[in-house]
Amino acid sequence: MPLKTIETEALERMVDSIERVEERPAGKARPGASMAVPGEVRHLDTLQLATVSAAFRDWAGKNPRRDVRASRLRVLLTYLLLRWTGAKLGEVLALDDRRDLDLEAGVARLGKEGGRNGREVRLPEPAVREIADALSDPGLDPFRGEIMRLDPAHIRRKLYERAEEAGLPHEALNPSVLRRSRAIELLRADVPLTIVQATLGQSSSDLTASLVEFSEEDTRRIMARTLEREARRTSSARNAFFGKIAAVRLGDIQAEVDMATLGGMRIFSVVTTRSIEDLGLRPGTPVTAEIKAPLVALVKSGEPYPASIENRLPGRVEEIRAGRVISEVTACLTDGTRMVSLITTESAERLALANGDAVQVLFSAFAVVLKVD
Repeated sequence: MPLKTIETEALERMVDSIERVEERPAGKARPGASMAVPGEVRHLDTLQLATVSAAFRDWAGKNPRRDVRASRLRVLLTYLLLRWTGAKLGEVLALDDRRDLDLEAGVARLGKEGGRNGREVRLPEPAVREIADALSDPGLDPFRGEIMRLDPAHIRRKLYERAEEAGLPHEALNPSVLRRSRAIELLRADVPLTIVQATLGQSSSDLTASLVEFSEEDTRRIMARTLEREARRTSSARNAFFGKIAAVRLGDIQAEVDMATLGGMRIFSVVTTRSIEDLGLRPGTPVTAEIKAPLVALVKSGEPYPASIENRLPGRVEEIRAGRVISEVTACLTDGTRMVSLITTESAERLALANGDAVQVLFSAFAVVLKVD
């Protein structure tokens, strides 16, 4: 069966899995979050993609030689555009970085210039910043306008290599996998099917599901909302972690949820079994964990702390704002997440914390609030 037919049928079944979810009461999980992906559809979830992206960044920054760095930055830029646009490899390799990337507007222009298949794809703010930072490297100046004009086989080899560095089978990462993964991300974010099709450059005749037309303004508004949510996940939001559920251990009344974050940390939360059902929490579900600042404690590294605290994360003090009664201490974790703790000024003085001190950030599993976006 042709690949296009396989992907089309799989996408139809994924959409069907969303449509079968009944309209949910307030507080219930979003339909997209419960989307089932057929087993034959090879894709990577958001955490796996984050691991691959980190592998590409590390690889691109390793070699100090200017010519090697420029070569690797070209591959990194190609990967970032594949990852965030859902475009075909040929479309990305045909991009003119001077003409087709409008980073001020946050869009990539794909397809034939002026042709009926041409389209604009909006990019999340963190992706725009990373692309702009890479393009600012003076080593790329000789290649401007043709930065992405690379050998397709070379790109595929680099994808295979980074997959293995990320702990994945090399066949788990290729341009088609990135394209499908982006489509699944958008569908799980409740982006309407027609807009996902438009983003990927598929015509509406590719799918037999009933479709609803959206105006250009509707499309921009929906995508802007989705990209803003993605930006919050990938940026260093305070006291918040985005990731997916690794395990759920059910009890009679309450359940323990083990969450793996984008930064490679584990967060434990205790919720009611009713919440497990209402939110549709199961291994693989994307979630956000939030912790209120008054429920976050700090101790200097090496000092004792209660063994009953489930969440213990290493970091360093970044800022201390002392008030007359309450002080605010911000610690930066090893993955870049910033955790804010509100403690009494008397406690802050007793801890004798200073900027740069290594600390353990502590919070109970009962303090973690899980949200399904």
